[in-house]
Amino acid sequence: MSEPLTARVSAALKKIINARTGADLVSSEQVANIAVTLDGKVQVDLHLAAADDATLARTVRQAIEQVAGVTDVRVNVRDANQPTAAEPPAKAPRPLPVMNQAPAQPSAPQPVVYPHLGKIVAVSSGKGGVGKSTVTVNLAVSLAQQGKRVGILDADIYGPNLPIMLGVNAPPMVENEQIIPLEAHGVKVISLGFLIERDQPAIWRGPIVMKIVTQFLRDVAWGQLDYLLVDMPPGTGDAQLSLVQAAKIAGAVIVTTPQEVAIGDALRGAKMFERVGVPVLGIVENMSWFESPETGKPMAIFGSGGGQRLADELGVPLLGQVPLHPPVLEGGDTGRPIVVADPGCSAAKRLSDVAVKIAAR
Repeated sequence: MSEPLTARVSAALKKIINARTGADLVSSEQVANIAVTLDGKVQVDLHLAAADDATLARTVRQAIEQVAGVTDVRVNVRDANQPTAAEPPAKAPRPLPVMNQAPAQPSAPQPVVYPHLGKIVAVSSGKGGVGKSTVTVNLAVSLAQQGKRVGILDADIYGPNLPIMLGVNAPPMVENEQIIPLEAHGVKVISLGFLIERDQPAIWRGPIVMKIVTQFLRDVAWGQLDYLLVDMPPGTGDAQLSLVQAAKIAGAVIVTTPQEVAIGDALRGAKMFERVGVPVLGIVENMSWFESPETGKPMAIFGSGGGQRLADELGVPLLGQVPLHPPVLEGGDTGRPIVVADPGCSAAKRLSDVAVKIAAR
């Protein structure tokens, strides 16, 4: 198997020696944020000091252009003396925050309203592995089956799994400087997974995450939607803050499993949305029980009642409990959501009911 394009570009840049430092550009971290797309477009950041030879930028561009598979090159020249996120300017020491003390509100631009995107709903979880993306996909397809115009924005920058779960994966076309989303099961979708190689890690800091989320909102030809579901990454990090700063969010749906360790993380995720002024529409408890194939008796493998306790604590409804059903997993791996593959099963019916409740909310 040939090397990934990212590795080939990095190897080419490692051959370039800076005469001032005597080190190659990769080892000295003068080049950073190497990003490639499936169609061969490459973008890198080059950090130049005042004493560096300005022709280094041209040398970098030419070296990348000679790499097999590269179709376009963009070199972003940065000031090496400007502090980066990894090296913030020195500040006076400040005390640690006090528990229960309200944090200072960050200065941020007002969220943009996108009327053509309809209601933007964030589907989030406090921790990974609770089935958040599975729930997102099935809710979106259920809404589409109800005649709604639906899109999914995959904001899970570090683990974009929607291409597999929806069974579509190709570089999206660009028309009139607008990205054309792919479509599956009546749902439009955009994901970073369409734009990078499968094995390329997204080693990006907050500003780049903010830029990607904003571009997916603004520069994708969504058309007129009724709902845009946003599949968030786990936790309460850059992607969540980027979304609420970039667009007016109608509400958030929190996905959890019944056990207490998941409930605690989900509670923190819900409180984050409340703190930034996004209403929590309700809780979806996934993997609530497993139905024995021999007896049909439900078995609470991960405990019981956690979703209801979380909903009660937050003062929001429990939108639904979805059983642990092996075909749900199989559908996620094969690109056939359970509401399409087996709409009559209990998991599919409960997910469809959740979609109806979200629309009503």
